[in-house]
Amino acid sequence: MSKLRYTKAELEEIVLIQLDNLNAMHDLLRIMKLQNELIENANKKLKDEIIDFKKKVSYSRRKK
Repeated sequence: MSKLRYTKAELEEIVLIQLDNLNAMHDLLRIMKLQNELIENANKKLKDEIIDFKKKVSYSRRKK
């Protein structure tokens, strides 16, 4: 089995590529966090609208 040998320049390039990949993953995680917050806000608004709608429907049924 032959051992792989890397030059300092090659190792630096590998490290820089890994750093770029980590930065890209960080950006994706930030985007996903923002999307989750937007979904949570939309779900809360929808839940509130459903509760209001149910109250209106229930109230209008009692009036008849």
